[in-house]
Amino acid sequence: MKKPARAAGAARAAAPDLGALLAEVAKGDHDAFASVYDAVAGPVLGLVRSVLRDPAQSEEVAQEVLLDVWRQAARYRPERGSAMAWVMTMAHRRAVDRVRSAQSASDRERRAALLDRTPPFDEVTEQVETRLEREQVRRCVGSLTPRQRESVTLAYYRGLTYREVAQLLSLPLGTVKTRLRDGLIRLRDCLGVTG
Repeated sequence: MKKPARAAGAARAAAPDLGALLAEVAKGDHDAFASVYDAVAGPVLGLVRSVLRDPAQSEEVAQEVLLDVWRQAARYRPERGSAMAWVMTMAHRRAVDRVRSAQSASDRERRAALLDRTPPFDEVTEQVETRLEREQVRRCVGSLTPRQRESVTLAYYRGLTYREVAQLLSLPLGTVKTRLRDGLIRLRDCLGVTG
């Protein structure tokens, strides 16, 4: 039974010192990076996959993390924590950044889809203004005397000439012109038109 204990102790002794290896990686040692890679690739992928859930994206992010380990090995500070904790912190941050990026992209697409369904602001404003103007004209036409309203309606809504209005109402042309003039003045005042 003592042999398995020695084997376990030998395995611990054979475990690489990641901090020392990172110091060598910082100097550009490819063999040291291969050892770091072998030691951290599995845990990094596992952590990233637990955050992202998507295997393809997890592999991509894990690869980015390992590239960051190569590029930023000189930033590792042993006094701040273990080398494995430093690598895993980088992996977690990178995975969370990917989730946030995906969420932001999804939010942008959703907002863009909403904007595509919403008519342009100017079109909506124009429709509202037109509707309000129609209501104001109806109200002002309603304020005319019945004779003025009849003459204005025939001339401006049915498109009849003064003479045709006079003939239709069996009135002298001058009377129709006076009713129209007085009706238009009241409409102008009611609508607040100047000039």
